[in-house]
Amino acid sequence: MDTALKALAEPRRREILRLVWSDELGATAIADRFPDVSRPAISQHLAVLREAALVTERRDGTRRLYRANPQTMAELRRFLDDFWTSGLERLRDVAEAAEHRARSRPGHDTDPDTRTDTDTHTDKETH
Repeated sequence: MDTALKALAEPRRREILRLVWSDELGATAIADRFPDVSRPAISQHLAVLREAALVTERRDGTRRLYRANPQTMAELRRFLDDFWTSGLERLRDVAEAAEHRARSRPGHDTDPDTRTDTDTHTDKETH
């Protein structure tokens, strides 16, 4: 997974991956989309993506054709989903604990629907 994430850290590699997401493209067609980048540099980017299993390479005679690897992309998606889900769950737990602590303090009403004008006025004067 680390190899895939490191490969995707480079913006041109992400763009190459977008190009081959749904279409199989030859190395020349990919390189033509990056006129400011040398063909050897594009070949290196493709090699990094291939080594990370983010793209597959198919040979057709002398041509090399590239396509996004759906299995690796699915694994990456699951990893990122789990990463964000667990992070959001921890954030929720912290927020709920803070809310619980605030509600359990005597004299503190944190529900804005039950506050009176006096409570709001007092808050403004003390803050």
